[in-house]
Amino acid sequence: MTDILQKLENTIRERRSADPTNSYVASLRSKGRAKMAEKLGEEAVEAVIAAVQDDRPGMIGEAADTVFHLMVLLADMDLSIDDVLAELARREGLSGIAEKASRKD
Repeated sequence: MTDILQKLENTIRERRSADPTNSYVASLRSKGRAKMAEKLGEEAVEAVIAAVQDDRPGMIGEAADTVFHLMVLLADMDLSIDDVLAELARREGLSGIAEKASRKD
């Protein structure tokens, strides 16, 4: 399952330094982290709308867009999907309530 995420991550990292006129990833990078975060937020909101409307095909597309934009932002922060997966693994078996209570923020 994570094979496709690893391939996507590699593609994103390769395209970050491409010509922004030829690469969407490079175009986002040239606009800065705030724009990348904005795009992630837009896609997340569109996923919420699809969920509320019970639009299953729409939700699949918006979820894919959200994951893609999250990975673009992670790459910009020199983080990887493995970092996220490690955190999910750390949380495995914890109740959501207990995990949230353990946070220091």
